[in-house]
Amino acid sequence: MTDNKNLKKRIFLYDAIDKELIAILRLDARASISKLAKSLHVSRGTVQNRMDRLINSGAILGFTIRAHDELETEVVKAIMMIEVVGRSTTQVINKLRGIAQLDKIHTTNGTWDLVAEVKTSNLLEFDHVLRDVRTIEGVLNSETSILLSSV
Repeated sequence: MTDNKNLKKRIFLYDAIDKELIAILRLDARASISKLAKSLHVSRGTVQNRMDRLINSGAILGFTIRAHDELETEVVKAIMMIEVVGRSTTQVINKLRGIAQLDKIHTTNGTWDLVAEVKTSNLLEFDHVLRDVRTIEGVLNSETSILLSSV
């Protein structure tokens, strides 16, 4: 298997078919090549070539599942807004990436510089994540909201 760090990524211009393929895969990552070809009105070979190109270019990073929320009743999910001091955003992001419980990190505009999606298995672990983030050099302030339910 090729090491992703050493894989030279090529830049491609993605067209409507590529974008539609990704949209379909977001809804059903297990869709067969035949089903994808039928949905896109193209040949199976076209779908396979495009998927290979999207994976090799880094447009598709992997395939996963989404579990129903009822299966994750014990998981603590939250959104954390983070204010960063001066120009230390890059350093703070690098430190945040080292915290496994931060599912995604987004840059944003407005009052908060960063928004992090937090997912922990219990409140004690959640408390540790909050403390870890707040002690990162360059983090000025944070505000966290636990997600109670999705509607």
